[in-house]
Amino acid sequence: MKARSLPLYVAVWVVGIVMVTPLLYALISGFKTTDQLSENAFGLPSPWVTSNYTDVLGSASFWQMLGSSTLIAVGTTVLTVGAAALAAFALARFAFRGREMMFTLFTIGLMFPFAVAILPLFVLLRTFGLLDNPWGVILPQAAFGLPITIVILRGFFRAIPGELEEAATLDGCGPFGFFWRILLPMARPALGTVSVLAIVASWNNFLLPLLVFSEQTWWTIPIGVQQFQGQYSADIARVFAYLILAMVPALAFYAVAERQLIGGITMGATKG
Repeated sequence: MKARSLPLYVAVWVVGIVMVTPLLYALISGFKTTDQLSENAFGLPSPWVTSNYTDVLGSASFWQMLGSSTLIAVGTTVLTVGAAALAAFALARFAFRGREMMFTLFTIGLMFPFAVAILPLFVLLRTFGLLDNPWGVILPQAAFGLPITIVILRGFFRAIPGELEEAATLDGCGPFGFFWRILLPMARPALGTVSVLAIVASWNNFLLPLLVFSEQTWWTIPIGVQQFQGQYSADIARVFAYLILAMVPALAFYAVAERQLIGGITMGATKG
């Protein structure tokens, strides 16, 4: 290790410790009782209490919220990536009047805060009868996810050599055939990157599901965390256990998809 690289490694370790410590504290606290937390907040459980975790895992509502979050995240990702891929293809490979202006409008969408659209979005969803309907969450999430997805995919699609498209055309491949058979397979790193971003954004979304769902049938994990904290506000150890179990699916998915995410971003940076 070079001396000038030492500060960087130290900074990485410090940031890692700062991020991991709260998770470890919550994980260990979930094996305690509330009395143990009051008496010894930073020590190991004595004895270890597993009922906090098993009670949550045995709750039907937890699995229902987990399924709802998964369904909404998958639906949002499929719709976002599908629509954005077609739009990015047109903006990257076709020359038409107003193309750059249209792309600029999408980039402006990156600066549009979701909270500003809450009131008109609620009125619109109520008008179309999408309240207490998963489509009332999937469609707005897909719409707000389009700008960043189009920006990323357009950069990848523009990096594909034009000679490849010309060769495909000579072989009798039309524009959509080139998009489906050649462009999409070559852009798998980018598609993986935007899919991970869409899933994580949907999984962590709290405000929109809270706005749309008034019935417990379609509650998602973030809403479940809030409701559980309110219901068991006096049982802090149980709340810690619920928080950890709520984070496990997202952390597991990110751990699996991390290489795809970093690889796609890195490839996009080198191509752009």
